[in-house]
Amino acid sequence: MRNLAIISTTAMLVAGQGQALTLADCKRTTHPSHGGEIRHADLGEGRVMWMDWWSQEGTAKGFSLVECASGQMLRFWSAEENMGRRSAFDRTDDALEVLERHQSGARVFATFERIAADLEFIARDIVITTETTENCACAAAYPELRGDKTEFMLAG
Repeated sequence: MRNLAIISTTAMLVAGQGQALTLADCKRTTHPSHGGEIRHADLGEGRVMWMDWWSQEGTAKGFSLVECASGQMLRFWSAEENMGRRSAFDRTDDALEVLERHQSGARVFATFERIAADLEFIARDIVITTETTENCACAAAYPELRGDKTEFMLAG
């Protein structure tokens, strides 16, 4: 009987560990068949990033960076084609160089405002917002930084 209790307890602990959210779990389609989030990454010090994609009639890709504690988010498009009347462009490599430069320096200087300023002539639709709902990447990498934001729940 005692062995059965130990086995049962161990099985529950292992099952609970298997349910922990990972960054790989965050890859998802956010708009059925034509939009989503991929390549989620932990940038350290409570910051995460992922690539946004869109492909219905036109295509686009961009990035979202989030400070998990504050919920501050920087979003922008680095490439698009056939997305309305705007001309096609792909400056993804240039945008990634800007992000890498900021990531390699001291975080105190890598503010979203400074990153956005450096992206001004590279990316489109650069927006800084403050989110009140936790996102998947923050839930996976920094759940302790949720604060009073609405907890992220993986659908399905």
